[in-house]
Amino acid sequence: MSTDFAAARLNMVESQIRTADVTDLPLQDALRVVAREAVVPASKAYLAYADAEVEYAPGRWLLRPRDVGKLLQYLKPRAGETALAIAAPYAAAVLEAMGLTVTRLDGEDLTSPAGAGYDVIISEGAVGAAPVAWTKALAIGGRLGVVERAGPVGRATIYVRAEDGLGRRTVFDSTPPVLAGFGAEPGFAF
Repeated sequence: MSTDFAAARLNMVESQIRTADVTDLPLQDALRVVAREAVVPASKAYLAYADAEVEYAPGRWLLRPRDVGKLLQYLKPRAGETALAIAAPYAAAVLEAMGLTVTRLDGEDLTSPAGAGYDVIISEGAVGAAPVAWTKALAIGGRLGVVERAGPVGRATIYVRAEDGLGRRTVFDSTPPVLAGFGAEPGFAF
């Protein structure tokens, strides 16, 4: 049985992306052409457009389509910008399709980004809290999108670097698996 991935991709945009208020047209156009099935093992290609996280490597997952679409829209990527994709092969391909220059970080050490001065940084895996090295890699005006998760529900969070510091806001709930080594630090709660 063969899968019509082009039809699945269009259905994903129409039923999961647009219905989640992802209205950025260049982003929708990129999501319609980037092959999600190309960044997962062939044995899991049939899951590429499901409303679920898909494991693409041991301990690494793609965000569900709705969540990656919303996170990318909040980051406001624009052609000509530079981006860093941390454990985010699908988001990297979408950003490249939108005309950004993308550096991919998906090896052993995700805590040390290559270079600095990025306009956009995105991770498809959840973390307990955004690592300082990631926020320091942002240019002035740069945006980081990551899901911070310390319990059963995570919060998609956008960081923006300004000349006088770093702004942070949560934008929606999300529940992707936590990247290995990036769980919440144990502590006390009051």
